[in-house]
Order: sequence, then C-alpha cells, then structure tokens
Amino acid sequence: MKEEKKAAKKKAAKKSAKTLESILDLNANNIWDLDEFAIADAWEREREEEDFSISEPKLLNTIRLAYEVVHYNPEDERDAAKYENGGWAKFSHCHEENGCVAIRRKAIERITDLSYENIKHISTAMLLELIDRNFGGGWDSIALAVRDIIESGFEISTTQLPASRIHAPGGTLEKKVAQGFDVLEIPKGTWVEAIFAKKKDPVEKIRMDISEGEDELESIEEPDEEGIENDDTYFSSLTPEADVKDLEEEGLSVEDVNEGDE
Repeated sequence: MKEEKKAAKKKAAKKSAKTLESILDLNANNIWDLDEFAIADAWEREREEEDFSISEPKLLNTIRLAYEVVHYNPEDERDAAKYENGGWAKFSHCHEENGCVAIRRKAIERITDLSYENIKHISTAMLLELIDRNFGGGWDSIALAVRDIIESGFEISTTQLPASRIHAPGGTLEKKVAQGFDVLEIPKGTWVEAIFAKKKDPVEKIRMDISEGEDELESIEEPDEEGIENDDTYFSSLTPEADVKDLEEEGLSVEDVNEGDE
C-alpha cells in the first residue's frame, strides 16, 4: 500500500511539473516546480551551445537547492548501475570527457529535512503530516530551530482543550478553519492539542532610500525607560494566561472543565 502511495505521489508530481523552455532560465524560484527529467531534457538540448560551459557551474549550484547531484563515470558499469533506478535523471557535462551527472529530488520525509529554502515550497497538508510523524509530541516537542524554519513559511497557532469540547460549535477550531487554517489534532490523554497552520503569502522586498531611512530613524524618539519600569500594565502583559483564554473562547470556565474530567 505504501509503495502504491509513493508511486501515485510521483505520478502527480510529474503531471504538475512545469516545463522549461531553456536550461538557462533555471533559477532559485522555478527549480522547485520542475521535474528532474524536464531539467535533464532541457540541459541536453543546450549543453553543446557555445559558451554553455560558463553557465554550467552556476546551473549545477541552482539544481543543488532542490536535488541531490552526483557526478559519475558512465564508462564504469558498476558506477553507472547505481543510477539506473531510484528516480535518477541523467545528463552529460558540456564536455563529455568530464562524465555524467545524475540528479534526484531531495526527500522531505522527516521534520528535520525542512530548510528555509524548501519550507516555502511544501503544502500545508504535507507540513502537518511531518509534524504528526514527529513522535506525536505536539508543537512544543519540535526543536526551536525547526519551529523557526516552519514559521518563516507558515502561520502557526495552537490550543489545548478537553477532547469532549474540541469540536464545540463556534469554538476555536471552527473559527480557525473558517479563516483558512488546516488543523492537526494530537490526543493528549483526555485533552487534545490542535495545531493550526496556514501558508504565508509571499512578501515583496521593499527597497528604501538610505538617506530617507536615516531621516526617519532620527525622528524616532527614545523610549522612556523609567516610564516602562513603573508601568504595571507593561508587566501584566508579559504573563498571559493562555489556557484560561482558550477556555473562555470556547464559552467554558475552569470549573466546567474540572466537572467534565470527573
């Protein structure tokens, strides 16, 4: 059954993969949407073009963002046999005496396979599947470095509620789903942790004139440190009662939950 699912995923990926008119059009953005065989075909069409050797190193570095890249000698039968299966696509260097290149998409099978590069190119469903495979420990069980990677590409929020109340009409789960979030529910005894995830929209880089920016910085007043130290509301804002807030959103009280657990 697992093999059938893998084959179906590969077939779907190839079907949705974009074509490449010229290998010279390859860049850090479109590499993620291209099938390895489409890349190999485009490479072979143009590798004999004049001055292609100048572009070859840069193109290989771009391919490495999303693919494993291996160099091998096609004359060595034992070496070449390694790349006859397993989804490897093959093409020659612009100078054939340098041998061949085999590429295969890097697998994302564990949450630790995520990076700042690939996080923007996976679906929300795939992300939640990876989190679910992480020993069922929930959001807090994920290393801070990995959480930072995830949050660079997705909006994430979590809540914990009694299992009997998690699907209450008008509750947090229903509201989040209505806002476009996908949800992963992780049972924790008589409670459930809900992890909500939604892909972030691409952010356009804003260019600012340096001189203009300096003028704006000079106009910003220094904060009154003494005022902050004596402001009670400042300190109270640092200690939110998250669990109580979650219950209030569901129309519950701590007493209601305690009665339900008895």
